[in-house]
Amino acid sequence: MVRKVHRNVRRHPLTHKSQYCTLVGSLRNMQYYELKFLCLSVLEISVFSMVSKEITRHVVDYISTLAWKNKMIVQSFHHSTFPEQSSTIEHYRNLGLLLKRCTLLLPTKERLKFIFTNVMLVSLQTLIAGWDELECHRVFNFLCDVTNLLQKIEAVITAKPGVWYQELQLRLFCRQVLLDPWSNQPECQFWLIQLLKPWPMVSQAHLLFILFGPLFSLQAGTLGWQDLVDRGQPHSALWDLARAILLLFGKLTVKGWTTDSMLAILEELIVIPQPWHVENVARLLVLCGSSLCYTVLVSKALKGRLLEISRLIVYIILVCEKDGYHMKWAVKLVQQICKVYSTAPERFCFIREVENMFSEITRDETFQTLCILLDSSARFHTKFLHMFLK
Repeated sequence: MVRKVHRNVRRHPLTHKSQYCTLVGSLRNMQYYELKFLCLSVLEISVFSMVSKEITRHVVDYISTLAWKNKMIVQSFHHSTFPEQSSTIEHYRNLGLLLKRCTLLLPTKERLKFIFTNVMLVSLQTLIAGWDELECHRVFNFLCDVTNLLQKIEAVITAKPGVWYQELQLRLFCRQVLLDPWSNQPECQFWLIQLLKPWPMVSQAHLLFILFGPLFSLQAGTLGWQDLVDRGQPHSALWDLARAILLLFGKLTVKGWTTDSMLAILEELIVIPQPWHVENVARLLVLCGSSLCYTVLVSKALKGRLLEISRLIVYIILVCEKDGYHMKWAVKLVQQICKVYSTAPERFCFIREVENMFSEITRDETFQTLCILLDSSARFHTKFLHMFLK
């Protein structure tokens, strides 16, 4: 930076003593601040930048240099120990704070341009903390522009499931940059809705699976698309997906988002890439909790899908037995569904269908599952009769 000023001096000779004094003063000033900054940590520089406009300008000049970028930004995220990884994450959080503080006086668009020109790996959470929703929309649009995010999403969700490299790349970017850093639900809801909103329901379901579906193997970098079709999966495989669904159901105030639209997305989700094994559908509903599980079953009941409800209920009872949930919960769920039917013959028909489904599934299951199914049936009917006798 000093040499550049000297070249300018040769092209434009100094003719007045005052000009010379001003130049020498500015050179000393810049050198002083550069030496001062070398002694400070990133966090300390961020605090120093708020002292005055002049110091802010010097900080901006300093962090715009290639030497500073190479020194402060090129840090690997691949560490062998957890403390090293935590230290790197904290470093980028402090970088985000520095960039936020030294651009406070700039309009949102100019702030974003400066920040993402200088460093792409800052903590987005730190950077936009306290910004209103309109500014966050601008951040999302800016991110989409500089990363071609929407085009990348479209390429993945319009392809057949199983394009493992693109799917995992999209999942890691969206989860690590936009979704996982937020500890508060409203912020995470906002970013998830921004990601889903531009697409039709089938594509929204597809994208939800890519972002939160089970991984077949993290080392191989593939999603467990076929696992959910072929066999029952443990609750750990479906937990992230359930959490995302609950997150969306809690944000139905957004224009165009209703309970019916969310149920439609869920219906699309459980047939990607083909209809799931019923145990996985039941487990997902159990993980989503009483309210959502009841809403889904009532919706099917009102549409006359008695056979489907009966099968789901039997597998919900099986999941309760396998995963250690209280059977009383399943009994109360069946009682609530009974109330949807207005006449005694309809309620009798519903109960009879559930019992027939128990028999049908018992004949189809393997011996190991059969034993669990018989135990679950005994526990369910014990609780069911006990409630009636009370």
